Amino acid sequence: MSGPPDPAVPAPSAPPPALAEERVREASLPLAELRAWRERFGVVAGITERGPSGDFSLGLFSGEPAETVTRRWQAFRAGMAPRFPAIVMARQVHGTRIRRSAAVPTGWHVADGFDGHLTAAAGLLLAVTVADCVPIYLADRRGRGLALLHAGWRGTAEGMMEAGIGALCDLTGGEPQDLALHLGVSICGRCYEVGPEVAWAVRGDGAHGPVRLDLRAELAERARRLGVDEVSVSPFCSAHDGPRFFSHRASRGGPGRMVAYLGRPREA
Repeated sequence: MSGPPDPAVPAPSAPPPALAEERVREASLPLAELRAWRERFGVVAGITERGPSGDFSLGLFSGEPAETVTRRWQAFRAGMAPRFPAIVMARQVHGTRIRRSAAVPTGWHVADGFDGHLTAAAGLLLAVTVADCVPIYLADRRGRGLALLHAGWRGTAEGMMEAGIGALCDLTGGEPQDLALHLGVSICGRCYEVGPEVAWAVRGDGAHGPVRLDLRAELAERARRLGVDEVSVSPFCSAHDGPRFFSHRASRGGPGRMVAYLGRPREA
């Protein structure tokens, strides 16, 4: 799960600080239920929104012009600096591979083939892209490490929650009961209708015909079975809260993506 750092994507010239701060403020949701994490654990956690113009997508592989996406990332990165001089993310593949990062050079680091990240380093912002899948935030309550995971139905079925908890405990030397877990903005059970083969893969039941699948409820139950007793779930749905968030399903395959993020700020 560890390896040499990937080459950083060169940072283009940043937009004016005032513009960057305005764009991030308008397009970023500091989740209300995670504000307590800042006070308790000293971390920054949230997810970007569509923004007032509805176009603040941060997906790297959406087919949009690179210059357009890069400008949005400039604004996001500038809004996070200087607390987070480095950001790590990856091209996600709906698997369970997790990348462990120590302190990395300043810049925007994009790996390939990972759906989770963990670190014990300050000043390093972990990021995953979502548009219905579940962003999973994990924090060691003693401040020894963090993990941010991406899980759709495939990742859930293959054990991303179990892999993430295990990897974070390996990093910190702690136990699952030392962790706090938050399941962020994603599609809710009322909006997520799937075929019986998907329900069988995730829940192991024998459903016949379409069923409503609540991935966050499934992930929460898996975490509790492993011993995590502090679990919270976002009240927002990426589909029926569509004016605020991107939803792959509600948009019938649209390219918009939010970025979920988690990190411990570097000291001033």
